[in-house]
Amino acid sequence: MPDLIRTKLGYQDLTGWADDDHAQAVAAYSLTADLLSDAWPKPGNGREWIEAHFTPVLIQDGAPPLFTGYFEPQVNGSRTRSPHFPTPLYRLPPGGCTLSRTQIETGHALEGQELIWVASPVEAFFIQVQGSARICLPDGLYLRVGFAGRNGHPYRSIGRILVDRGVCSADNISADAIRTWVVANGQDGTDLLRENPSFVFFREVTEFPDGPGPIGAMGRPVTPLRTIAVDPDITPLGAMVWIERASAPPQNRLMVAQDTGSAIKGAQRADIFFGSGFEAGTLAGLVKDAGQMIVLLPNDLADLP
Repeated sequence: MPDLIRTKLGYQDLTGWADDDHAQAVAAYSLTADLLSDAWPKPGNGREWIEAHFTPVLIQDGAPPLFTGYFEPQVNGSRTRSPHFPTPLYRLPPGGCTLSRTQIETGHALEGQELIWVASPVEAFFIQVQGSARICLPDGLYLRVGFAGRNGHPYRSIGRILVDRGVCSADNISADAIRTWVVANGQDGTDLLRENPSFVFFREVTEFPDGPGPIGAMGRPVTPLRTIAVDPDITPLGAMVWIERASAPPQNRLMVAQDTGSAIKGAQRADIFFGSGFEAGTLAGLVKDAGQMIVLLPNDLADLP
């Protein structure tokens, strides 16, 4: 890991700090605060409590800052296979699985491990990318599926492959662009998805079925536009994080580090949770912004390396 540079700041250094709804951020923090050590303050009453108990710390590792977005897909599906729902999402097999995506999708090794059935391989792929989904069953009821494990193969970006092939420019690549190309190209599209050997397994989420979002890395529901996924080797899970996202218009907001992701690595790398459904997915897919993120550490921890 590169050497980390830690710089203590004051709240006057945080652009737009006074304009945020601090109570919303504290409410999100409260969902996981009981999982933190005693060194972390118990939830209080907003901005004054934050400023009294936490110190803003800018942590840098030399890599350029990058914000992206993620969401919870909401799709139709079924507990049983049918012509409308022929593609499975799988449970994690006992003992795990080290087969590649191609081996899983073209073989029969995981028969009997099907958790839920969805409409297409493309839909299943994007649910795997997001790591969760809200499924509308034929009877109108909903269930949530959440991350259960991976096959251990490295993640390879399909967007990067399309850019390298000259199909899309780096400025125009998005989840919608990938989906459109894959659907339009039939078997070539399916083969493209299989160039990412990483494969995600799911479980049915029963502990927080009506939560504001899917279950994050801390085992609690994540909150739209208040939760970010971070690199937990650098940013403590459960910490509040001030983000200054160079979007149009700029987004300056207090978030909570409650999730992780295989592509989220580095001191200035974060994935913003936008919510559930199509609109959230559209918004999340457009995010690829610079900026900076500043971790709020308990005062007693702010000087530690």
